Amino acid sequence: MSWTFNGIPAHPLLVHAVVVLVPLAAVAALAVVLWPAARRWLGIGMPILVSAAAASTALAKEAGEWLEERVDESAALERHTEGADMLVPWIIAFFLLAWGYWAWRRFGGNADAGPSTRAKVITIVLGALLAATAVVSTVEVFIVGDAGAQAVWSDQGDWTGAGDEG
Repeated sequence: MSWTFNGIPAHPLLVHAVVVLVPLAAVAALAVVLWPAARRWLGIGMPILVSAAAASTALAKEAGEWLEERVDESAALERHTEGADMLVPWIIAFFLLAWGYWAWRRFGGNADAGPSTRAKVITIVLGALLAATAVVSTVEVFIVGDAGAQAVWSDQGDWTGAGDEG
């Protein structure tokens, strides 16, 4: 499969979805865990948003692997691809915990007679794990993105204009 769009490698285009969707999904997940009104308002929207973030990450990674075979190797590129490999398990955990937390809150953690101590503990643990994977996934996206930018721009000269004289 050719991962191009109108002759342009799809990876840099798909990465923009990842850079927007993962932090947005993380904010939604944190809101759902920490704010009951957001939990009611977002409902199933949070795990759906996390699913979109996970799907965009998978597509960007596939397109990146296709592109990696067509560009020169470098240390910066290696850092970027290793970072992307480290991001995948966090995104998978984020995805699974988002759906698990939603299902627990929807079907298991809100008994009509009031939740038991066990249910409260499960809710807190799931919420803490969801929040942690949301934060770590977002941090990883920025680390991988920075490494990708370094891989592209580090040998391109001074593109900042810092050396311009007027």
